[in-house]
Amino acid sequence: MNKFSENLKYVRAESGMTRMELAKKLNVSVRLVAYWESGQRECNFDMLIAIADIFSISVDWLLGRTDY
Repeated sequence: MNKFSENLKYVRAESGMTRMELAKKLNVSVRLVAYWESGQRECNFDMLIAIADIFSISVDWLLGRTDY
């Protein structure tokens, strides 16, 4: 599992959001969110920014480039 998938799973769970809720906010399938969280797929830049915006976190943290 890569840092992105670990951090995405962590921040989603910490916020109390389900995969389905995140998928709806991003207009993607629940399966795609599960793929991201398992490291089977990577999201594109636009999705990465949208995820960071939803959780009010930095893209750098989401990618594992910073500790905060």
